[in-house]
Amino acid sequence: MTGEPSPITTGLLGRCPACGRGHLFEGFLEVVPRCAACGATFGGQDSGDGPVAFIIMIAGGLVVGAALVTEVKYAWPLWLHMVVWLPLAAALCVGLLRPLKGLLIALQYRHRRTDFDTDG
Repeated sequence: MTGEPSPITTGLLGRCPACGRGHLFEGFLEVVPRCAACGATFGGQDSGDGPVAFIIMIAGGLVVGAALVTEVKYAWPLWLHMVVWLPLAAALCVGLLRPLKGLLIALQYRHRRTDFDTDG
């Protein structure tokens, strides 16, 4: 162990992957250019569409699975499915976006930093 904070913990909490103290985001999803606590730069860090792919799998699996079980057990009318599952799917997608973006940025930062530190 190198004494650096865990990329999983720092990413999910939206903290600096270098020190674990500073904030990774300003606003909802905008990555800070530099950590206020340690000065690490995040200019080249970009998660791309990675978080969205994971969110589709997680939120989609949970909502579709729950909707199927509910339909088979209780045979809800279509309007009730829409009222329950659409807001739940939207809330899951928005709620998971920031932690998963932070996680992917923290993992990218950790692996790029390791590659740069080897001087190879």
